[in-house]
Amino acid sequence: MSVNSTIRRVKRQYQDGEERPLGGYLAVLGVYGGVTGGLALLAKALRITPPAPSVGDTALLSVATYKLSRLLSKDAVTSPLRAPFTQYEEPAGDGEVMESVRGHGVQHAAGELLTCPFCLSVWVATGLTAGLVFAPRLTRLVCGTLTALAVSDGLHLLYDNAKDAGDES
Repeated sequence: MSVNSTIRRVKRQYQDGEERPLGGYLAVLGVYGGVTGGLALLAKALRITPPAPSVGDTALLSVATYKLSRLLSKDAVTSPLRAPFTQYEEPAGDGEVMESVRGHGVQHAAGELLTCPFCLSVWVATGLTAGLVFAPRLTRLVCGTLTALAVSDGLHLLYDNAKDAGDES
């Protein structure tokens, strides 16, 4: 049995009648692996040994990853970045939109990545972590800004909920 026929058989068995862009996923994973491997090689070439992450940096990175993933994957204003891979469906409330994924192969796989804040958070966390290695001061500033935005969003939602609760009584 050839490698190609084995790959086709595995793909057919996995998909179970549904179209899944396994090749596109492999391409996206390849890009991720290439970028992270390249960053690791660059750090080694520059003899950068990152310190162990502090609890504060981990907390800042966590909230910033949440906010930037959400901003990139759901925010109405960032929809032009997703437009080549998605189709607008409807507003999702609080400045967010609902989009469906378009295309096949890499286009579809990239669309799934760009519309899923959980999926995108792996890439965002990797990028922000690399930022802490190569440009820690600037990255902390960016993470602090994103964290302030996340807290601000929470306060806006609390205010709106409190106002709505007051209107109901």
